[in-house]
Amino acid sequence: MINKIIHFSVYQRGVVLALTVLLIIAGIFAFRSLPIDAVPDITNNQVQVNTTVEGLAPEEIERTITFPVESSMRGIPGVTQVRSITRFGLSQVTVVFRDGVDIYRARQSVSERMQSVQSQLPKDAQPKLGPISTGLGEIYQYVVDYETPAKNENERFRQLVELRSLQDYFIKPRLLTVEGVAEVNSTGGFEKQFHVQPDPKRMAQYGIHFGDILNALENSNRNVGG
Repeated sequence: MINKIIHFSVYQRGVVLALTVLLIIAGIFAFRSLPIDAVPDITNNQVQVNTTVEGLAPEEIERTITFPVESSMRGIPGVTQVRSITRFGLSQVTVVFRDGVDIYRARQSVSERMQSVQSQLPKDAQPKLGPISTGLGEIYQYVVDYETPAKNENERFRQLVELRSLQDYFIKPRLLTVEGVAEVNSTGGFEKQFHVQPDPKRMAQYGIHFGDILNALENSNRNVGG
C-alpha cells in the first residue's frame, strides 16, 4: 500500500500539488470560520428558572416556590431531567432538555409553565428565566475606575457610587445591544439607594402607621396619564 502511494505521488505530481493546495485552502477557511475555544462549553441543553424572595427561610422557599415550580416543569416534551437548589432568598430550578431541542422553543415551553403556576406562588415571588449562557460562556472582564482614585475615604465612597451608577445605567445597556452578549454582571462599587427611616414616636404622635408611609412612597413614585 505504501509503495502504491509513493509511486502515485512521484508520477502524479500535478494531482498531488493540486490536492495539497486544496487542503491548504480548506485549512485556512476552517481556521477563519470555525469557533475555537480554549475551554469548550460542554454544558447540556438547559433552562434555569430563578426566583428571589426575601423574608422566607429555605424550608419555606422549598415548600412554597421550588416544589410547585419544579412539579410544573415535568412533562414538557424533550425534558430529560429537572433538578432544583434552594438557598436563603433564592430558588433555582434547572430544566434539562435533549441536545436536539431548540433552546428558544425550550424557553418558551418553560415560560408557559411558569405562567400556569404563578398564581400558586407567594405574592412577592417573581420567577424569571436565566440567560442563554453558562459559567463557561464568560468572554470578558473589565474594570471601570477613575484615572486618579481619591485617597479620602468619604470621597472614594462617592466615587464608587458614581462608578456603579455609570456601569449599570450607561455601560451595561450598551453592551447588551452587542450581538451575542446574553448578560452583563456587575460586581463591586456601591448602589445608590434612598432610605426612609421612620420615627415611631413622631408617627404615634401624629397617628401615622407604617402602611401610610408605604402608600405615600408608592404614590409619590408613580407616573399616570393626564
